[in-house]
Amino acid sequence: MSGHSKWSTIKHKKARLDAKRGKNWSKLARNITMAAKNGGNPNDNPRLRLAMDKAKADNMPNDTIEKAVKKGTGELEGASYEEIVYEGYGPSGVAVMARVLTDNRNRTAPEIKKIFERHNGNLGASNCVGWMFSQKGVFAINADDVSEDRLMEVALENAAEDVSSSATVHEVTSAPEDYETLKSALEAANIPIQSSDIAGIAANNITLDLASARKVLKLVESLEDQDDVESVSANFDIPDEVIAEL
Repeated sequence: MSGHSKWSTIKHKKARLDAKRGKNWSKLARNITMAAKNGGNPNDNPRLRLAMDKAKADNMPNDTIEKAVKKGTGELEGASYEEIVYEGYGPSGVAVMARVLTDNRNRTAPEIKKIFERHNGNLGASNCVGWMFSQKGVFAINADDVSEDRLMEVALENAAEDVSSSATVHEVTSAPEDYETLKSALEAANIPIQSSDIAGIAANNITLDLASARKVLKLVESLEDQDDVESVSANFDIPDEVIAEL
């Protein structure tokens, strides 16, 4: 199971999101603006639809969402952002990618490098770890909310590529183009989705013990807290017994 779903579960468990909603809204708005550069109609722009869905799920006001879309389409003036992916290695050799939207790469690059170094990691060259990851639709579902058999029945009939389960969470993956189909099917089947995204998923993961998990999660959390970072992907897995001790 990917680190994406395990980290989503841990964040949900810690209830971190409400405390940082203001910062999160800024990131969500920036992501909407960037996505809207390819068109302001979410029905014709899957990336924009996903960005708007995330904003609505975080209770962002509709007028804020609309302003972010208009900044992207050029109807309103706004900052010019570029998308950069920073890659490197964290503790225990975990591969890490941080997707950034920034209006000043000369400010952002040193900050990302410092975060890696502060947490016993190293920022690497372009594609030093990117080759390990593929873009996937990924859904995390609380294991208590639906049986594995029921989930597999719905998911595999609606374009899912894989379903994997642990004691705490089910993870369902799909091709990026099938994300919306699968999401709609899960919702129609009344299966609660804890988190969903299109994210970089590694083919192979490094299993972490408690000490290593704490170090890796501190790196991931610090990267996510950086103002310009939109998302973080990493190839780790944390066993359920270790999650219970975090």
